[in-house]
Amino acid sequence: MADDTDIPTLRRILHHSRRIAVVGISAEWHRPSYFVGKYLLEHGYTMIPVNPKYSEVLGQRCYPDLKAAAREAGPIDLVDCFRKSEEIPALAEDAIAIGAKVLWMQLGVVNEAAARKARAAGLDVVMDRCVKIEHGRLFGGLNWAGVNTRIVSSKRPRQLPY
Repeated sequence: MADDTDIPTLRRILHHSRRIAVVGISAEWHRPSYFVGKYLLEHGYTMIPVNPKYSEVLGQRCYPDLKAAAREAGPIDLVDCFRKSEEIPALAEDAIAIGAKVLWMQLGVVNEAAARKARAAGLDVVMDRCVKIEHGRLFGGLNWAGVNTRIVSSKRPRQLPY
């Protein structure tokens, strides 16, 4: 099923979730997860890299798993998953355990069972969407490049505090 999260909910999530764990981030500059991590840092978010393969990504200490990240880096608001759909249930369990508020699955990642479990635990769930794309679409940026953001307004969107 495609994600049906409405625009006000996405706006609220991206406005209030200031500490974002990027699970499966890569230190290779050409990977999408690297671009997302860099974008988050450039837009004032605290980006917490999670990947057992690296000790550091984008100048930030990288953690082997979500529980270690929460224990050592502090509270995590949003868990951004760059992992295969079949790996999401375990990540949902960890997101619930660490007290995250949002489980976000990147483009192409959908797991309905994990989403139901996370929602039942009180988390917001977003599937098959990119944090970077949604931020640019909702808070300005994409429309300047000529992309149709499907948001019509005579007012500029309220920017996030950078």
